[in-house]
Amino acid sequence: MAEVSTKAPDPMDIALGAAVRIRRRTIGMSQEALAEQCGVSFQQIQKYENGTNRISFSRLVQISRALRCRVTDLMDVFDGADKETADDLDLLTRMRTPGALELLSAYERLPPDVRSSLVNLVRTLTSQQTIDAKQTVLA
Repeated sequence: MAEVSTKAPDPMDIALGAAVRIRRRTIGMSQEALAEQCGVSFQQIQKYENGTNRISFSRLVQISRALRCRVTDLMDVFDGADKETADDLDLLTRMRTPGALELLSAYERLPPDVRSSLVNLVRTLTSQQTIDAKQTVLA
């Protein structure tokens, strides 16, 4: 009987998948449409985007053609110094958070003063949440 792997996805696979997701969503393409153009199921595209399944080079070429970009455009996150690469990988991982892209798109449409107020509100909420968590631990 085959063993089931419990190994977590490699951060590089997660980053590449996130880059695919960001590009796909930027051009307004659904997972279903991308899957159809690449000859795979939309579930497979989900696995690529989550980093669960690695993207072979030939599949990456298909994906980049479907997304109307170069392979290197999807791999830009891996260029640069180690610190910059770590920061890029962290950003791409955070962009996988459900609702992150929608929130960022809505945020971009806000006037600057409203953006500032929103950031202050979120900082206040997260600070209060941290204080509440510490008080719970001490109780």
